[in-house]
Amino acid sequence: MTVITETTVKQGREVDWDRAYQERAADARNQPGWVDLHLLVPVDDPLKRLVVGTWQDRASWERWHSTETFQQTRDRLNDATEKHGDDRWFNVAEQKSV
Repeated sequence: MTVITETTVKQGREVDWDRAYQERAADARNQPGWVDLHLLVPVDDPLKRLVVGTWQDRASWERWHSTETFQQTRDRLNDATEKHGDDRWFNVAEQKSV
């Protein structure tokens, strides 16, 4: 399963948001069920962040949300966020690695 979340960062808070995200992403890589994670920043909108996470199943992603690191980064990310997007879930139809 892949989940995509789009967020808009407050202007001037990009470094704060990215730092908290990197801490959260490092924790995700150690979670059961984690497959892959990407942070995308559109070239024409540097305040946007698209988080693309792939997990073996949605339950693994939900369990990760209860971890200590996830909870500790929540306030820092929220404080640097202008607008939260909805989580959009996708079934992975094909996955290739180089």
